[in-house]
Amino acid sequence: MITSAQMRAARALVGIDQRTLAELAGVSLPTIQRMEASQGTVRGVVESLTRVVDALDAAGVELIGDNAQSLAGGRGVRLKQPLVKTA
Repeated sequence: MITSAQMRAARALVGIDQRTLAELAGVSLPTIQRMEASQGTVRGVVESLTRVVDALDAAGVELIGDNAQSLAGGRGVRLKQPLVKTA
């Protein structure tokens, strides 16, 4: 659904801190901290994850999934797959 890196980047794009995101999403600050500290895809209660995604959307962030196109227009940022180093 959303990775911890996407969450941190989304907050940075709209200039809000963890506490503000928690307030906008209606979840606790420790919930946001736990989500952002996780490795890879954020795990948690589906309702909490949905609230966070909805809050980021309302703040103006479009989350783009792997291999998905953004057709809504506007500028955006996407992480590339890391290059595989050969020995």
